[in-house]
Amino acid sequence: MKSLVDHLSQYAAYHRDPRNIASHFIGIPLIVVAVAVLLSRPEWSLAGFWLSPAVLLALFSAWFYLRLELALGMLMTVLMGLSVWTGHVLAAQSTLVWLSSGIGMFVVGWVIQFVGHYYEGRKPAFVDDVSGLIVGPLFVVAELAFLLGLRQQLKHQIEERSGPVAVRNKNATA
Repeated sequence: MKSLVDHLSQYAAYHRDPRNIASHFIGIPLIVVAVAVLLSRPEWSLAGFWLSPAVLLALFSAWFYLRLELALGMLMTVLMGLSVWTGHVLAAQSTLVWLSSGIGMFVVGWVIQFVGHYYEGRKPAFVDDVSGLIVGPLFVVAELAFLLGLRQQLKHQIEERSGPVAVRNKNATA
């Protein structure tokens, strides 16, 4: 099984331009919430608990994150829980509100992502490895920790493998 550093380094290799990273701070949360919204129907009640495809996906994601690292895994579990709660609230609205909010956030989130990758000059990580879809939200949380001055050893390990964050000049000759 790949380690936390393995996953984040592989993902980071596609995300070294700060403009691309900044786009992910907006795009990825929109996409995560959109998926939670869209997968919050249908919903079932089991022994007083509600269950939906969104809950099942969040539980799988939490398991994945917790296996990589307890601290980040717990934070990711809380964030996934908040996303599922938001999805549940919007799915309880009319079909028009549910679908328009879910699809709208999904489309806007991906547009923002692709703008960031335009600056990067590189395709999204999930194109080469589908695990990028689950690592992306973790990457955003790790990058936020780095910006706050936290987890500097993890940042150093990632940069040793993926290189530093720097503005890419798309017009430079190779």
